[in-house]
Amino acid sequence: MDVGAVLLLSFGGPEGPEQVRPFLENVTRGRGVPPARLDAVAEHYLHFGGVSPINGINRALADAMRAEMPGLPVYFGNRNWAPYVEDVVAQMAADGVRRAAVFPTSAWGGYSGCDQYAEDIARARAAVGEQAPELVKLRQYFDHPLFVAMFAEAIGAAADTLPAGLRDSARLVFTAHSIPVAADARYGPQLYSRQVAHATSLVAAAAGYTDYDQVWQSRSGPPQVPWLEPDVEAHLATLAEAGARAVIVCPIGFLSDNIEVVWDLDNEVRSAAQDAGIAYARATTPNADRRLAGLARGLVEELRDGAAPERIAGPAGLSCGFGVDGAPCGSSHCIAAVAPTSSKPS
Repeated sequence: MDVGAVLLLSFGGPEGPEQVRPFLENVTRGRGVPPARLDAVAEHYLHFGGVSPINGINRALADAMRAEMPGLPVYFGNRNWAPYVEDVVAQMAADGVRRAAVFPTSAWGGYSGCDQYAEDIARARAAVGEQAPELVKLRQYFDHPLFVAMFAEAIGAAADTLPAGLRDSARLVFTAHSIPVAADARYGPQLYSRQVAHATSLVAAAAGYTDYDQVWQSRSGPPQVPWLEPDVEAHLATLAEAGARAVIVCPIGFLSDNIEVVWDLDNEVRSAAQDAGIAYARATTPNADRRLAGLARGLVEELRDGAAPERIAGPAGLSCGFGVDGAPCGSSHCIAAVAPTSSKPS
């Protein structure tokens, strides 16, 4: 399939204090989130001067992708803040792009990790109209060897920051964004949580760990709605009660050090660890690592040249293929019933 450009598609974030509240209203529009809740979340952004790191990281990633794919234009657009994907797709059309591959900053399946990006693509094309380029969403990549290698290396680097006497006994804890239990069942038997479980098993093995925990973070919404558990902060308290003296937290569910990483993990969870007397190390996310740009290049080559997918073998039915013009890539990939992986969250 011919590919004339690449669109890096992300979530977006404010880049100044005056943008925080409008950004949060964009994110939560139609969900009935109380103003008091928006005020509380706004404080997280204002703690960092009202600037989310995500746009800067993605601009650097787009530059790295251009270096990896010389001659192939790379555009950058967001769902919730400038540069809005609708405006970027309009620019692509004006530039004469007829077909582009879309690399989303989510490695996962499910609604928030996959189909919502497909909706972004469809909405942008509809806004541009007949001149809109064909947009082909690239596949999920939670099991790509480079994804695994970047997180495994980050765990090792985090371990090196702990006191020497605690490194060997430090508990490895993987965390990803929680979602409602009902949402995890939407695409079949726990597609998203099984993908996370598989990825954690791959990364742990690559980092040299046979024992680890998988937990969740950043839940929101009414307390009566069940979400994936255990929560990372509650799990830290459990580890403290069990006598843990050091912990390495790996935010495997996040591709960049966004606010939910630098606030939830680097502030709230780190503070809880200190209060409990636990030495704390947090593994970095890929951010604008050149290998992530290389991963994107490989996915484009799979689409353009029909190259075999680079992935580490796991249970069948854990990931999808390509999605054309914003359409989901095929429910048959998402709803296959597969037994859970052998690694079990604790």
